[in-house]
Parts: sequence; structure tokens; C-alpha cells
Amino acid sequence: MAAPLLLVVLVAVTVRAALYRSSLAAFISERVEVASPLNAWKRVVEGLALLDLGVSPYSGAIFHETPLIIYLFHFLIEYAELVFMITDVLTAVALYLAIQDFNKVVFKKQKLLIELDKYAPDVAELIRTPMEMHYIPLKVALFYLLNPYTVMSCVAKSTCAINNTVIAFFILATIKGSAFLSAVFLALATYQSLYPLTLFAPALLYLLQRQFIPIKLKSKSFWLYTMQYAALYLCSLVVIICLSFFLLNSWDFIPSVYGFILSVPDLTPNIGLFWYFFAEMFEHFSLFFICVFQINVFFYTIPLAIKLKEHPVFFMFVQIAIISIFKSYPTVGDIALYMAFLPVWSHLYRFLRNMFLLSCVLIVCSLLFPVLWHLWIYAGSANSNFYYAITLTFNIGQILLISDYFYAFLRREYYLTHGLHLTRQDGTEAMLVLK
Repeated sequence: MAAPLLLVVLVAVTVRAALYRSSLAAFISERVEVASPLNAWKRVVEGLALLDLGVSPYSGAIFHETPLIIYLFHFLIEYAELVFMITDVLTAVALYLAIQDFNKVVFKKQKLLIELDKYAPDVAELIRTPMEMHYIPLKVALFYLLNPYTVMSCVAKSTCAINNTVIAFFILATIKGSAFLSAVFLALATYQSLYPLTLFAPALLYLLQRQFIPIKLKSKSFWLYTMQYAALYLCSLVVIICLSFFLLNSWDFIPSVYGFILSVPDLTPNIGLFWYFFAEMFEHFSLFFICVFQINVFFYTIPLAIKLKEHPVFFMFVQIAIISIFKSYPTVGDIALYMAFLPVWSHLYRFLRNMFLLSCVLIVCSLLFPVLWHLWIYAGSANSNFYYAITLTFNIGQILLISDYFYAFLRREYYLTHGLHLTRQDGTEAMLVLK
């Protein structure tokens, strides 16, 4: 499997290197779908210029990245293109190794349940085979490295690529069962963009399963392990934040990074849901609706944790998708991360209801983004309503896609225990409906 992965990496690096040398690089780096006020490369360059002059990069309203990022590029600015290509490759390799281990765990669990006679007798066609699962890690790496969204983020030098790398290593550490590394990388991901805080729940559930600790609120071992993992996470986060303070000798980065993410003061158009809504809103209503919009990312964590406590990796996938849809400044790079997981759930395709339609919606919207932007900004023959309409359609498509996968996952789990051929009490065929 190493040779195909190496081939995919070589193709991906070649495509990126070619685009860096083309005239498309400047065009892509200016696209609002690819770079946001949080992660745009030109803002990082501006922050570096201020730092070189001995001025705090957070003194203005331009730079909103974390101190560790600006100090990383302070030393590696000459090799920025190489850094972004390496981060993409590292993300793909981390996901590859994580899914490889996850498949082994899934197969062992499936084998145990079959031996314990936990599955219905007529579900042989739903049982996953080693041959079927063999190429899934490679497909995940392929889906990430050659996804146009990932390629554009890399070419635009969006720091979203670095966030994805940190999250990928967090996933790898969690699936490997390393609580310490999982907590450290989760703290780094939270430090970078705040929203990965919600990944604490699926990581904890997975690690509890690895330790064979029952997920029961009355269990002492459950609370002891939870407190240990939470302490590791919080200590790591405090250390990283203190390190940032010592680098800058100032706390200015906290309102400039996290205050900026939460209060959404920059209403530059993007593929998110915030900008148009708050541009049109009266000022005295904005605080209430900002709270409502921000709660969306965190609101679903507890219900999903209850419903998917036995399936934490699928929970993690859904939560990453929710972050990429509902965060305040999303880019296509965020979407690329959760889309890389789609091959992992290839066994759900038979239960998906609208896969073709939703795929067409996402592709058409992706193509219409630059068209409607041109009509609005350059041609003057459209307005912001046109661009927001396609943004809204794109996000609804993503929400329906994740809902479809969620429904398909629950449906397959139900069939595994109750059988494929369901009947009512009167003996007639029954239909499974998710409510």
C-alpha cells in the first residue's frame, strides 16, 4: 500500500507545484471561498511586516491568526509554498494511518459481535469484508490530496491547511489510543480556531472504549478517566496560551483572534451563513443573533454524544462537518477535511437517498460561486442577494448530505440487529422511518 500512497503524494505535490508557478495562483489566493479574514495569506504577510517593524501584529484590525503561526512563518517565510505542500501531505498520511487502524478496530468488533450472535441472521450482505476495507485508507488520502478544495487552499496558502493538519494528527492520536497526544493536538486545534473544542466529546468516548470503561454516569472509572483527559487537555491549552504570551509579551492576541471569531466584526463575503445576515441586521439586534448563530456549532454535541456514544468516529466525522458549515469564517479547506472521510462510510451508499442530487448541487454551487461574484462585483449586473443565495444553497446541500449519511448510518445499525426484512404484526412488509 506504500507505493500507491507515494504515487498519490507525488501527483498531488506536482499539481500544487505547477499551480504555484501558474497565473492561477494569484486568482485563487484572492477568492473569498478559499481565503477568509482569519486565514488569508496576505494578512499573515501584513502581520509579519508589523512584527519586523517591532509593532504588535494585533495593533490593527488586519491580522487575526495565532502567535504560533506568525512565529512559524517568521522563520519559514521563504519556504512558505513548501510548508503548505508538506502540511497537506502530513494531513493525508495522518488520515491514512488513522483509518488503517480504525478499520482494524471495526473488523475486530464486527467479528466479536458475529461470534456473540448479536446480528440478525439475514444481514450477511451488510457485513464488511477485509477486501472491501483494504483500499479505504488510500481512498481517504486520495480524497484529501486531490480534492480541488484542498488544492485551492494550498495554492492560496490559506492557514486553514495547518488547522487541518493539527486536527488530522488529533484524530490519529485518538484512534491510536494515546490520551496525552490526543489532548495536546486537540488543545492545539482549539488554540488555532476555537471550534474544535466540540471534538472533545467524540475523542473521550473513543478513548473510553479503548480502555473498556463503561460509559455510565454512575461509574467512578468513567468520571476518573474523563477528569484525567480534561486535565490533560486544559493543561496543554494553558501551556500553549502562556507560550503565546511569552512570545509577544502581550495578551492582545486573545481579543484579536478569539474575540474576532466569536463577535464576527468583519463581514467580508464568504461561503458561511453569517456575513449577509449581519450586514442586513440592525445593530442593536446583532449580539442576540450572534449568540444564536454561534450556539449552532456547540448545540448538537450533547444530542449526538447520546445517540452515537457507541460510534465515536462517526460522531467525530459529523461534528467536523458541523464545524465547517456553521463556523463564522468557513472556507473550502474546512469542507475538504470532512469530505476526506466519505470513503470510510462507503458501506452506507446503498442507504443514501439523495447522494446524486446533493453531489450535483455541491458541484454546481462550487462552479457558480466565481460566476455570481463576477456579476456582483465586476459586471454590476447582480447584487449580494445572488451570491448569498448560492451560498445558502451550498450550505443547505452540505446539511442535507450530512443528514443523509446520519440517516443511512442509523438505518444500517438498525438492520444489523433487527434484520433486513422487517414485518408488521399482521405479517405485511414494514418500512423503516427515521423520526
